[in-house]
Amino acid sequence: MRKFLNISLLLLLFGLSGSLSCENQLSPQDDVLTALDIRDTGLSEPGLYAGKLYGNRTRESSALAPVQTAPAPITSVPALVNRPGLISVSESGTSIVSRTYPWAECGVVQLDKTTPKEIGLNTPFNYLIKVSNLTNTTLTDIIITEQLPGNFRFINANPTAKEDEKMLIWEIPSLGPKANKQFSVSGTATYIEPIKSCTTVITPVIPTCSNVEVIQPELKLTKTAPDEVQLCDPIPITFVVTNSGTGFIQNVKIVDTLPAGLRTTNGKSEIIFDAGTLMAGQSRQFSTELRATQTGQYTSKAVASSTTGLRTESGATTTIVGLPILTIEKTGPEEQYIGRPLTYEITVTNKSAVPAKNTVVEDSIPDGVTSVKASTGTKLSGSKLIWEFGTLAPNESKKVRVSYIPTKAGTLLNSATANAYCTETVSSSMRTEVTGIPAVLLEVVDVEDPVRIGSHATYVIRVTNQGSAAATNIRIACILEDNVRYVSSAGATAGSKEGPTVRFFPLGSLAPQDKAAWRVVVEAVKPGDVRFKVVMTSEQLTRPVEKTEATYLYE
Repeated sequence: MRKFLNISLLLLLFGLSGSLSCENQLSPQDDVLTALDIRDTGLSEPGLYAGKLYGNRTRESSALAPVQTAPAPITSVPALVNRPGLISVSESGTSIVSRTYPWAECGVVQLDKTTPKEIGLNTPFNYLIKVSNLTNTTLTDIIITEQLPGNFRFINANPTAKEDEKMLIWEIPSLGPKANKQFSVSGTATYIEPIKSCTTVITPVIPTCSNVEVIQPELKLTKTAPDEVQLCDPIPITFVVTNSGTGFIQNVKIVDTLPAGLRTTNGKSEIIFDAGTLMAGQSRQFSTELRATQTGQYTSKAVASSTTGLRTESGATTTIVGLPILTIEKTGPEEQYIGRPLTYEITVTNKSAVPAKNTVVEDSIPDGVTSVKASTGTKLSGSKLIWEFGTLAPNESKKVRVSYIPTKAGTLLNSATANAYCTETVSSSMRTEVTGIPAVLLEVVDVEDPVRIGSHATYVIRVTNQGSAAATNIRIACILEDNVRYVSSAGATAGSKEGPTVRFFPLGSLAPQDKAAWRVVVEAVKPGDVRFKVVMTSEQLTRPVEKTEATYLYE
């Protein structure tokens, strides 16, 4: 009951304020509407009693009269005064009473109550109460009260109402713009007397509200950089600055002070970007490239700030700058003979802790060789053999082989080089002394055979170097038997007789495939089977070469 009294007081206060705001809409001639009996107005069928409804003000006083939220019904009323806010409508079998709250001229809520015109004694019946929001605003905390008469036995209500003695109470927490809500009450009449029920609406106070936005801008900065690069690579850096809060941030600036050894592409040691104004949720991205002056590990972080005092730091980024280091080694024989295969092995190794990309090995084909052979995957480009290894992992090695056949004596110089992306070219050379093999052939023939006594016999001595090296200091000696007598000698070198031997002066050098010849003439003086013997020596021979030619002498 105390809650109902509080609600009535709230309606009274709201009614007073409504009278003040809408007073100019009422006419001074308006009478006080004290009560309404539908039966006396001719607007309804006999038996319908609308109850006692009050107007907005009285004539007797200039002061505002208090509003009763649950007026007591009366049995006799004066004639109906036609005024807004109170409407009685009769339909076939039902009557509808409507009223706006808090005032007819300033309606916020409209109440429509629909009751039957007649009911039977102890016969269940129901009537409807509809509340409508007349505004374009959502209303809250609307309270509907229904005062039940003594001769009415309450059965139920839909929706369910709170019961307080002979009063039903409904609370509407929220009613949307132009929306309505309907309630149904069921009961019976317990004795013959008009059912006189009174409905009251307590309307909410509609406040005037103003919104002041509370903002909290917040800066967020991220920085990204590669984990590893090579010394000759640019280092791409990306910054993303974001206003992750509410409101806007003016004059945002990004600053990144670089560690020693890092510079921008134009040689500066500090990165500065002006991000301008950032709205709520807005991000801006900035990118740049750096260069390292030496290998090493570089760590830094950036700062974003504004003139309003906001400041944030990015996470630190670390980039390792490395440089591949290649080594190359070429091995092979230090000496070889002409015409024999000469094989070299080339080994390239990545001695660094970073990969060597696009690794290439080249071997220059020397002059004076033939029959070039190499490992699988070799490409020939001009006078070079090329191997492409791609990426060589840290401490990884690759080996290749190349083979030549030298065609001339001398020093054979063979060089190989290796390089990769961002590395210096390295080289390795191998010297091989190529020598020939002298192969001297000695031939002796007699031009005449047989020879008659008193005639001359001629012997031809030929020396051929069939080897690959020059034969030097070749000496020829011819031994004569008693059956012949020395006549003369000639040839590549001069000769002379020393007793039974004809000696020629030494031949200094006989080149490969070259020939030298000598001739000795003798006279046959005694018949018989004669042997003409030639002895040859040279610096390359460890023992003499002997050759004998047989000649038959006759009379």
